[in-house]
Parts: sequence; C-alpha cells; structure tokens
Amino acid sequence: MAERLTVIMPVYNERHLVAEAIRRVLAVRSPHIEELMLVVVDDGSTDGTREILRKLAAADPAPFVLIEHEINQGKGAAIRTGIAEARGTVTVIQDADLEYNPQDLGKIMVPFVAHEADAVFGSRFLASDYRRVLYMRHSLGNKLLTFLASVITDLNLSDMETCYKAVRTELLRSIPIRSHDFRLEPELTIKLAKRGARVFEVPISYAGRTYQEGKKIGARDGFLAIFAMLHWWLVDDIYQKDEYGSNILVDLSGVPRFNRWMAQVLHPSLGSRVLEVGAGIGNLSRQFIPRERYTVSDVNPHYLSYLRNFAENKPYMEVRRVDLASDEDFVELAGGYDTALCVNVLEHLEDEAAGLRNLAGVLDAGGKLVLLVPQGPGLYGTLDEALGHQQRYTRESLRSSLEMAGFDEIEIQDFNRCTVPAWWINGKVLRRRHFSRVQLKFVNHMTWLFRLLEPLLPWRGASLVAVAIKRPS
Repeated sequence: MAERLTVIMPVYNERHLVAEAIRRVLAVRSPHIEELMLVVVDDGSTDGTREILRKLAAADPAPFVLIEHEINQGKGAAIRTGIAEARGTVTVIQDADLEYNPQDLGKIMVPFVAHEADAVFGSRFLASDYRRVLYMRHSLGNKLLTFLASVITDLNLSDMETCYKAVRTELLRSIPIRSHDFRLEPELTIKLAKRGARVFEVPISYAGRTYQEGKKIGARDGFLAIFAMLHWWLVDDIYQKDEYGSNILVDLSGVPRFNRWMAQVLHPSLGSRVLEVGAGIGNLSRQFIPRERYTVSDVNPHYLSYLRNFAENKPYMEVRRVDLASDEDFVELAGGYDTALCVNVLEHLEDEAAGLRNLAGVLDAGGKLVLLVPQGPGLYGTLDEALGHQQRYTRESLRSSLEMAGFDEIEIQDFNRCTVPAWWINGKVLRRRHFSRVQLKFVNHMTWLFRLLEPLLPWRGASLVAVAIKRPS
C-alpha cells in the first residue's frame, strides 16, 4: 500500500541551497509514496531566492506549486499557506536548508501505511545511519525542550523540535496553527497530543548547519518555545471552526468533574449492550466501559478519528458514523442493543420524531432509552444558536414526544440547576456565542458544591434526563 504525500517547503533567503533541496525532494521514490506533491512557499525572500524559484517553476510544466509571500511572515505562516494547497493524504514539512535528507521520507511514510498513524515525527536522536556532530548546547537545549513537551503531552518523545513532522492532511487542516515562527513545533506537538493523535517516531539522518553556514534558530527561539509550551498547555485551541461546532463542543472536555457527575446520574440506567449516539470525544463513554457491547458514534469526522484511537485494544467497543436523522445509518443496528444513550443530540434535529423512531429501532424487546436534553424554552438564546439547538424542552413536550415514538414507563428528572442563572445571563443578556474558559474552570472546580445544592434549589434544571422503555410491538 502507498499514500499520496504533500511536501511543504517554507523558504526564506536560501538562494545557495534551495534549488538542490527541491531537486532532492522531487527525486524521492518509495513504494510507500503513491504520488508526491511539492508546495514551495517563498516567505518574502530578498536575496535572490525568489528569482531562482520562479525560473525553476517555469522550466518544467508544474514541477511544484510556488506561492509567494510579499513580506516575511515566519515559518508558521508559510506552513499555513502551504496546508491550504496540500492535496495528499499525508502532509510533511521539509526545510530548504539540506539539514534533512528527503530520502528519509519513505521511512516516515511506513507507519502511515502499516500502522494507520495520524502523525509521524522524524527523530534525529533515535538510532540512524548518520548525523553531523555539532553544538553540545543545541543538543542539551533540544533535550530540555523535548523533556518539557513530553511532560506536558504525556508522550515519550525523543525529538520534539524536529522539522520532519508528517500529519494526515485532514487532521492537520482541522488544527488551528497560530504561531508565525519556530514556536510552530511545540504548538503542533501539543495540539496533536490533545487531539489524541496516534504519533509515531522514526529515525532519520541529520546534517545540521553551523551559524556560519546560515543556521537561523538560536537561544531566543528556545525561550520562546518554552513560553509557547506553557501557553498551549493551558489553552485548548485544538479545532478550527467547522460545520460541526468542534471548537465549541470540545470545551466541554475541560469540565471532567462535571462530566463524571453526569455519568453517575446516567450510569444506573445503562444495560450491557449500549449504543451511544453523539459520543463526541468520549467524555462520557470512558465512564461507562467496559460493557458486553459498546458502540460509540458521531457524525463529526474529527471526533470519529479520535474515537477510533480511543477504541483500539477494546474488543467490546465499536466506532461507527451514525446520524440520528438518517434512517439508513440504523438499518444494520436494528434490535442489537438493550440501551440507547443520547446526550445533548436530540435538540439538534429538525425532525425529532424520526430521531426517536431510529433510537427505538435499535432496541430489543423491553430496551431502554436514556436521554438528556436541554430544558426551558425561556432560556433559549445565543448559546443555543451557536450550538445548533432547534429547541429546549419542557417535561410535557419531552414526554409527549417519547410516547408518540413508542416509549412507555417514562421517568423524567431535572439535572444541573446551578448553571441556569449563568446560562441565562450569557445567552440572553450578554448574548455570547461561546463558553468562557474561566466559567468552565469554575464549573469544573465547583461541581462538588453544585451536587450538594442540586436538590435544594427551587427552579428547574438546565437539562432533563429521561429514561423510557420501548413499548412492545
């Protein structure tokens, strides 16, 4: 098997080396590379590099894609530009300074082909054929940065600062890259780890340059990398804005104590064969396994990729793309479960009746639906709009919908009274469209108090939890 590879080469003032670097990349042949595409981004070069690149690009029909920045914006900016042009299934970064040997690209592709990797780092410190011996202080600095990155990500990395970072293109495009300079390296590493990517390392050869030969990275970049690691450790900016609202919904993973409380409320109602619709990145799923059979599903391809990694080595766990509104997605699942779990999904549907019928269809005789939906039409505001909510429910409307869908013995309880004032203020008064990280951290740390106050507060909860039994045919 082989994959299509896009090589992004950011270039800034490399007129002595860039032509040879391009020649070496275009000469790469490997049984693991079906097709190679080179995207060269000239980042405002002023030493004649741009003229050389234009001649090379014009010499042969489309040998590579050339993109020009009018002014120097930094390596991170050049990579962002290149990603937009990537057409391969995998994208890798290749500097134009000849420190890295493009012949190693074939080795880097092996984990993608053989082990379904999400990202592969080329390590200069694993055993390889050769490497140029250079500055001791650079080696120590690199080991320090790699150690800090390993602590933050909980990955046993050997070379975080490597240029050779290959990532599946779809995954790479979904990650917002904010850094303009060499801080790109820790930023991308930490965000890949937070996304649950399957990261591999392979040994590569290395022929580093001296400063006299034009090496650009220095001690200042090392200090900036440390501050960047601290920043991206604290900030969960790991999804681009998309049609699924990934960047909003992932914030909920930052409230693990609240999620555990929710799981404890739902757990007693679950059977041994569970279908979870709208599992996201498994914030609740991990609280409910192992089971005889546990199927996690979502429609967001980024979440599904995360869930597949999470389900590895869990033979009882299956990952499927399931759209609650699609009858076809439920055909193979009919009658296979004793429990259908649906948390904060039904309110997104224009046709809730179809969704409830699909949930009933997966249940065997006497099967149970466990449902959590937002409560209170009067709370509907900008937060609901941003999340794509079609409605907020009352006890009466939810009961009526469940009965019409073929459910009996319906039990409904309020959940999460404490956050109702905050939801009303943010969504109705301040008209915000996203969750404040400060507020989320407050919710997470105060969950213990919310649990104590829950039965004492006089108003309705922000959510309703319903447990219903499928009516006999």
